[in-house]
Amino acid sequence: MDIMSKTGTREERELVKMLWDADFAAMRAPASGGATKKPLPDVLAGNGRIYLAIEVKSTTLERIYIPSDKIKGLKEFSGIFGAEPYVGAKFIRQKWRFVKLDDLHKTRSDNYRLDKDLAFSKGLEFDEITGTDRQVKF
Repeated sequence: MDIMSKTGTREERELVKMLWDADFAAMRAPASGGATKKPLPDVLAGNGRIYLAIEVKSTTLERIYIPSDKIKGLKEFSGIFGAEPYVGAKFIRQKWRFVKLDDLHKTRSDNYRLDKDLAFSKGLEFDEITGTDRQVKF
């Protein structure tokens, strides 16, 4: 197993624990990453009101590249399942950010890029995707 997949596995487990702690049922999809021909997210979670399908990416760099087939598969799965699709980005020593697929930058080679600046300007925090961040509206 290479270092990247070990890091991804650790981040996926961390996110699953955070989701359980936020009263979601959550699991890592064991067949994500190409072991099956079906498109599966890295993490799947729900609480009866909110359903999340998350492609997890972590890096020590300033940007993350994501193959277009991963995003296409995430959109397809989420549409069938009824989940909100996100890329869960964990930039090392930073808080998690969850980016909507429409906010990702499409590269010339038809793949996707997520820069740290974009993740922190447009990405949502954990409490926002789980609905636990209740802003008081007057």
